[in-house]
Amino acid sequence: MNGAQALIRTLVDAGVDVVFSNPGTSEMHFVAALDDVPEMRGVLTLFEGVATGAADGYARMTGNPAAVLLHLGPGLGNGIANLHNARRAHSPVVNIVGDHATYHHQHDAPLQSDIGALASNVSTWVHTSSDPETVAADGAAAVAASLASPGGVATLILPADVCWGDGGVVAKPVPAPNPLSTNADLITRSIAVLQSGEPTALLVGDDIAGDPELLAEVAGLAVATGARVFGETFPSRMRRGAGLPGLERIAYLAEFAQMQLEGLVHIITLGAKSPASFFAYPGKASDLVPEGATLIHAVDPGGDVRATLAALTSAIGSSAENAPLVAAFRPEPPTGPLTGETLAAAVAALLPAEAIVADESNTTGLWLPGATAGAEPHDWLSLTGGAIGFGMPIATGAAIACPGRRVLNLESDGSAMYTLQSLWTQAREGLDVTTVILNNRSYAVLNLELRRVGATPGPAALAMLDLSEPAIDFVLLAQGMGVTAERVSTSEDFYAALERSFATPGPSLIEAIVPNSF
Repeated sequence: MNGAQALIRTLVDAGVDVVFSNPGTSEMHFVAALDDVPEMRGVLTLFEGVATGAADGYARMTGNPAAVLLHLGPGLGNGIANLHNARRAHSPVVNIVGDHATYHHQHDAPLQSDIGALASNVSTWVHTSSDPETVAADGAAAVAASLASPGGVATLILPADVCWGDGGVVAKPVPAPNPLSTNADLITRSIAVLQSGEPTALLVGDDIAGDPELLAEVAGLAVATGARVFGETFPSRMRRGAGLPGLERIAYLAEFAQMQLEGLVHIITLGAKSPASFFAYPGKASDLVPEGATLIHAVDPGGDVRATLAALTSAIGSSAENAPLVAAFRPEPPTGPLTGETLAAAVAALLPAEAIVADESNTTGLWLPGATAGAEPHDWLSLTGGAIGFGMPIATGAAIACPGRRVLNLESDGSAMYTLQSLWTQAREGLDVTTVILNNRSYAVLNLELRRVGATPGPAALAMLDLSEPAIDFVLLAQGMGVTAERVSTSEDFYAALERSFATPGPSLIEAIVPNSF
C-alpha cells in the first residue's frame, strides 16, 4: 500500500467520503488511488474556487467535512477566496494540497512556493506530511482538526513522493477535540440583564440559526423577558419557513443596522460575534453596538451554546412552547415587468419544501428574505466571508450533500463570472440545481457603494462597474457546459421558467433580466 492509498482509506474510515478536486501532476498518485478505495467519491471541478466552495456547501449541509484536492501553491491560491468563506462559516473542510516531492524542493522549480504561508491565512491547522508511513495518521489528525469546535479548514500539505512511496499504514480515526465550555459568571450577568426589564437584544450565531429547536428556546426566552432576537447578517445556514420560529437578521447596511439596534441598553451574544459594519465609511460608525450599551458574550462561537441556553431558560422560567411561529404565506403569481420585488414573489410562491437556497443575490435580492419568510420550510445559505463567487460552488456542494432536495442558487451576474465553471460539474454529476442569474449588467452593489463611501465618480469610474459592453450571454455559456437554459424578462415568464425547472430533474439556468435599482 502506498501513502495515497492509506490516506484515502483513512479519510473514508473517519467519515470523509467525497473529495472535490482540480488536480495536477503532483497529485496523480492520489487520483489513481481513488480506484483502490471506491467508497471515496471523486468530484471533478474545472477551477479550484469551485472545489473549495463546494466543500463548504457540503459541510454546511451535513456538518461533516468534505476533502478538497488542490495543486501546489497556485492551485491553493485560486481556491483561497472560498476557503476564506468556509473559515468564516466555521465549516469543517479537509484541504489537501499537493506539493513537489521532498527531494525536488532544492531545485526551486517553477511551481515551488510557500504553501504553508498561503494556507495559514484560511486554516485553523496546517501540517506537512513527511513519509508514507505516517501520512494516513496525518490525515486522521486533519479530520479531527477540521471538526474541532466551532469547525474550520484543516490543510494537509502532501508531497508527491509521500503519495507514491510504499509503506502506507491505514490509521484509526482520531476523536475531534471539542472542549465545549460555559462561563458561569457571564451566564449570571446575562440572567440579571434579562430580568432587569431594560431594552435587551439576544444576538444568535450559526448554532442557533440552523437549529429550530434552539431558536424556539431563544424565542421563548424573548417572550418571557421582552428581549428582541437578531441573527447575524450572514449566517452560514438558517433554517426558516412556515411553522418555524422567525429570525430577523442584522442589516448589511450599517445605517439600517443602527436603526434596528437603536435604543438597546444591553446586547447578549449567543455564539455570535459583536455586530460591526461590513466596511468602514467616512464619518460612519464601525462598531454597531449603540453608544453606552453593554455587550455580554454569554457564549462565544464554539462554546457550549446548548448548555448556556438551558441555564438561561431555566433561570428565567421560559418555554420554547411560547415561541411565535411564522405563518404560512405564498404570494400570488406576479405579473408585469420583472423586478426585484416580483422575482422575490415568484420564488416565494414556488419554493419547494425542503429546498436549499444558496443566496448570492446581492442588490436584486433585497426583497427575498421578507417574501420567503412564510414559504415551505427550507435552508438558506449566505455569504459568510464576503468573498464573491461562492453561490454556484456552494450550491454544487449542497446538492451532492443532500440528494433529493432541490437547490436554488440566486446568483448576481457579476458574481457568477467568478465560478461559472460550477455549471459543468452540476451537469457532469446530474445535480438538481436551479441557477437564477439576476442580470442587471452591472456591478450594482458597487454603484451603491460609490455613494456610500463619498466618492465622486466620473465616466471612467462608472465604466469600471458596467457589464453591458459587451453583454454577457449566460444562456449560451450554460448551454456550452451542458446545462439547459433560458432567458426571461417578464414576471409571468420567470414564474413559468422557475416552475419548469423545479419540476425537471438535473441542473438548469434561468437568466432573469432585471433592471438595475442603483
